[in-house]
Amino acid sequence: MKMDISAIEKRAEEMRILNLRVLKDGNLILKRDWDDEIRRNQYSVSKSFTSIAVGIAQKEGLLSLDERLCDVFYREIPDHPSAFLQKATVRDLLTMGLGQEKPELMGEQRIFLEERNWVKYCLSRPFVNEPGTKFLYSNAGPYLAGMLVQRRAGCDLIHYLMPRLFEPLEIRRTVWETDADGFTFGSGGLFLCVTELLKFGQLLLQEGNWNGRQIVPAEYIREASGIRIDNQSEGYGYLFWRGPYDSYRADGKYGQFAIILPKRHAVIAMQAESRDASSMMDCCMDTIVPQL
Repeated sequence: MKMDISAIEKRAEEMRILNLRVLKDGNLILKRDWDDEIRRNQYSVSKSFTSIAVGIAQKEGLLSLDERLCDVFYREIPDHPSAFLQKATVRDLLTMGLGQEKPELMGEQRIFLEERNWVKYCLSRPFVNEPGTKFLYSNAGPYLAGMLVQRRAGCDLIHYLMPRLFEPLEIRRTVWETDADGFTFGSGGLFLCVTELLKFGQLLLQEGNWNGRQIVPAEYIREASGIRIDNQSEGYGYLFWRGPYDSYRADGKYGQFAIILPKRHAVIAMQAESRDASSMMDCCMDTIVPQL
């Protein structure tokens, strides 16, 4: 299958796209590199890996999405938690529906944060909305979700996911940003190459099954990839964005994408250094998807 991507080629330098891959029915039908394929910071794509870690941990009985944060993080809960904080659950960490006043643990905040216990810091921030009712993009929720997995599993996210996700997908040990105390920062900082990102997308397309082994519960992936909260766009799941062509995706700053198109049995993976990642994604999808 030959794909015409001339529309992308014309704008590749302008868009700062680096690597592009397309799988259709499990076959690689497009491979194009404008720069070397190397491991790069995946930014918020990391959140989707944290979501999958939560799904695996739930299968193993380590946690429940219905647990209240006041029970999960009882050591760090403020002395007089607000009514909204008392209602917040693990599920709210995954939907960006935590109910807090403003985004927390964003890139420019983490560097100079005086509080070393980031769990305590996140839970001390104001909760101003009923959990699960208002979308607010923030690093606090996925960070706390990743911390819960680490505490229940007794190891960091890389050690947890190596035998459960990375090794089955033949992804070698990598690095992942940490918090001030050395715990994996589940909201960002995972390093992968585009081929590894493509494998992750294919696993999602196959609803968690890899070479006959059910790595992630299919039910969790169906739930995580659906619309779980209104984000004033096409919807948001459990640390996955909904998108055009009935797609969903892992989405990282500057254009790191694993885009899953279930109805077309296809996956698009790309890495970039784009300052307008949304337009870049639209250009690539509008060029590629109609040809699938």
